[in-house]
Amino acid sequence: MIARPLFWVVTLTVLFVVPLGRSFLRRLPPAPPVLATLPAFQMTDQLGHPFGTADLIGKVWIADFIFTNCQTMCPVLTQKMAEIGHRGRHLGPDFHLVSFSVDPERDTPQRLAAYAAVHGADAHKWTFLTGSLDAVQKAVVDGFKIGIDRRKVTPSATPEGSPAAAAETPGDSFWEIVHGEHLVVVDRRLQIRGYFDASVDGMNRLMEALGRVANEP
Repeated sequence: MIARPLFWVVTLTVLFVVPLGRSFLRRLPPAPPVLATLPAFQMTDQLGHPFGTADLIGKVWIADFIFTNCQTMCPVLTQKMAEIGHRGRHLGPDFHLVSFSVDPERDTPQRLAAYAAVHGADAHKWTFLTGSLDAVQKAVVDGFKIGIDRRKVTPSATPEGSPAAAAETPGDSFWEIVHGEHLVVVDRRLQIRGYFDASVDGMNRLMEALGRVANEP
């Protein structure tokens, strides 16, 4: 059979032509829709430098919303951001990660820098932002439409398991902070292209959306 030309025609068709045809026929998922355009903002990064939309135009980036004293969902979100950074490393310098602190009164640049160091974040690729409460309101709530709820409580009044900041000393009052837990894909024009949860399925859908957005002209 090896000596027969028909054998090689069939073999080459199975090995090369059929997979190539399937790749051409496979339909790509639609591009993520434009959900909103972010307003201009400027805050302060973990190095103490001004950082905002002027630094992000032309980049594809992922945003999340955390605070350093959070012991519940924030560490999960930070871990997922690190995973996204690793999976998206082939996208090069036009890809960036941005974590917004929703507790800016406590999360100084120095505290964010220490938090970033613990999680192995490269400041050239992953920016942690803080600023005034007004700046956070405009960027996070008004821009991303991510809710933040803050109320002053004492440790005894904090529900068990609540994602609240810990008091500095026993008996101190502090801010209980509850916030949105989505990761957000933003394109080069500062347009929001999707909100994704931190589940396995959510992460896979985020990476698919990221790939489509990164390959847009």
